[in-house]
Amino acid sequence: MSEAKSALPGARFDGIASVEEAGLNGMITLRGDLGDTALAKSLREVTGCALPGPREVVMAGDKGAAWMSPDELLVMVPHGAAEAAVAALDAALAGTHALAVNVSDARAVFDIRGAHAREVLGKLMPVDFSAAAFGPGQIRRSRMAQVPAAVWMTGEDAFRVVCFRSVAQYVFDLLKTAASEGGEVGLYA
Repeated sequence: MSEAKSALPGARFDGIASVEEAGLNGMITLRGDLGDTALAKSLREVTGCALPGPREVVMAGDKGAAWMSPDELLVMVPHGAAEAAVAALDAALAGTHALAVNVSDARAVFDIRGAHAREVLGKLMPVDFSAAAFGPGQIRRSRMAQVPAAVWMTGEDAFRVVCFRSVAQYVFDLLKTAASEGGEVGLYA
């Protein structure tokens, strides 16, 4: 069995913002009744985090969860811990109407950082990235040009984008173009 590799190992671009492929990340789709106390308890046991509310992301170091829909979470753990996390979720939720699937290798992850990071994303997604409308702890699922993507803030002027691995090069190229020098348009000045 070959060792897992991220979608675009080492891919990086520096312009009005930096764009970098974030490497391997453990990601689990967890579907079920988000009001079920067993689901909330199992999430806390696996990540150390409480259940996120609608359009929220909660993190505790390199573990966390993002609200994806009324019955779906994206659970994040280190890449090497994803299979064990799925097994723990399956065991904790046995007998419950729930599904946990390791989707780590089906996703690509990018970090966008810098004073113009909001502008870079705002040029590509129909989301209000102004500081008043989008801040830490919030997540949006939308389209980035022609493909689905999710985005949240990881820090001051820092964002994380998750997309399907099959469109990683396309998304990286979009982000590079939007972050090119001279591409400032003053969206959030």
